Parts: sequence; structure tokens; C-alpha cells
Amino acid sequence: MTSSSPARRAPAGLETDGRRRRSQDSRARIVQAMLELVHAGDPSPGAEQVAERAQVGLRTVFRHFKDMDSLYREMSAVIEKEYMAVVDRPFEGRTWRERVLELVRRRAGVYEKIEPYKRASNVHRHRSPFLQADHARLVATARDILRRELPADVARDRALFEALDLLLSFEAWMRLRRDQDLSPRRASEVLEQAIVRLLDAAGASAA
Repeated sequence: MTSSSPARRAPAGLETDGRRRRSQDSRARIVQAMLELVHAGDPSPGAEQVAERAQVGLRTVFRHFKDMDSLYREMSAVIEKEYMAVVDRPFEGRTWRERVLELVRRRAGVYEKIEPYKRASNVHRHRSPFLQADHARLVATARDILRRELPADVARDRALFEALDLLLSFEAWMRLRRDQDLSPRRASEVLEQAIVRLLDAAGASAA
């Protein structure tokens, strides 16, 4: 009489790899679910909504992210990716004034893409040290780009520089787009005209 063979188990290394892949897959689904919910217009999706959208258990969501702030870190990565793609692109304008106006059009495109994520980030920023630091870093990057394209005398004019920085900000874009209900094209035209008139009034040469 022959004895039955014991069930063969997968090597420990393969089991570990399998668990790791399943964990990575769950995390990716959770992140994607949150991004989809935010993009659909919900700036603050709860863990239950994320779990339902990702088709995972609520415990799985909390296992991957101890709090929702961890999920918003992933959202910040989307914002930064879109923003830096524009930062790295060479300017086409020949004069500094042309390049400043080009900044309006570039940022308009970025702001339209990141709007739902940026609005969600703003909702939670007051209670998230990470989001506060991330916001400050993006603002500093935007200011550095503007300062780099301005002549030294214009950049040194504090009032002029701050006004230009304001006109190129996400907040100015959202005011025109959402509160004043302007189309993307019209909002860009308004900002470009405002910048031209501001520079003309300040006597800033186009050379």
C-alpha cells in the first residue's frame, strides 16, 4: 500500500513574491481609484469610496495608507509631474516679454489639467504638513522660473515682480475660469493683456 504524497507547497521565495505583487496591485488600484474620484469632482473622497471604487476591502485601504494624507501624496505626484513637464520644455519666445506671455499659455494648459487635483489639495492643505510643504515648493519653483526670464532690473522691482507672479498663479486662473466663468481662451487673453499693460505702465523695455 502506497502512502499519499503530501501537497507540494510553493517555495517560500515564490510565495513572498506573489504576496508582494498582490500588494502592489492593490496599492495601484487604490491610488487610481482616488485619482478617478477626485478627477470626477469629489475633492475629498472617503476611504469607503476609495475601497468601493478600487474593489478592495476597507481594511486593505487602511493597510496601504495609514491615513488619507498618504493618498494625497500620490495626488501631489500627479500635479508635480504635469507641472515639471512644462518647466523642462524650452521657451520659443525670442524676447523676455514674449517668454513671460508664453508662461501664461503654458500654465493655462497645466492648470486645466491639474485643476481637480489642485483644488482637492487646497481643501486638505491646512491640516497636512506634507501638502503645505509641497504647495510652498511648487510656488517657489514657479517664482524662480518667472525670475529667471525677467531682466535683472524688472526682477528687482518688488511690486512689479509680485504683481506678475500673481497674474501667473493658479489662484488667478481659477478666479477667471470659475468665479468669472471665462473660457480658457478668454482667460488667457485677459491675463496676457493685463501683463502687457502692467509692463508698459512700468516702462519695462521689450529688448
